[in-house]
Amino acid sequence: MTLIGLVLGLGLALPAWAHHGWSWTDTGFFQLEGVIADIYIGNPHATLDVDVEGTIWRVELAPPGPTMAAGFTEDVASVGDEVTAIGNRSADPSEARMKAVRLIIGEATYDVYPSRADAI
Repeated sequence: MTLIGLVLGLGLALPAWAHHGWSWTDTGFFQLEGVIADIYIGNPHATLDVDVEGTIWRVELAPPGPTMAAGFTEDVASVGDEVTAIGNRSADPSEARMKAVRLIIGEATYDVYPSRADAI
């Protein structure tokens, strides 16, 4: 029974692992500039919805702990603020979605994936 439990556990864990990786993103850095339409700081990832000339982009950040450790909390940005997000866009060009490494709001910079931000 232990082997069956292990196999079932791995079967449930692999989709979650794949979702949280970078495999769905393009390899090169991408910069997005727009206006914040919504902010969510919660599991599994913090997100911003960013209005770019009428198209809403989903900008995924790190999980809540690392996002807040980078200084990005619900208190530092508001709906209507201009934002620049730098990271990796979806490998599917029809999808308005990206995973941000760095956010710039006003004069403040938030590196939510600092080990990747060094390459920007």
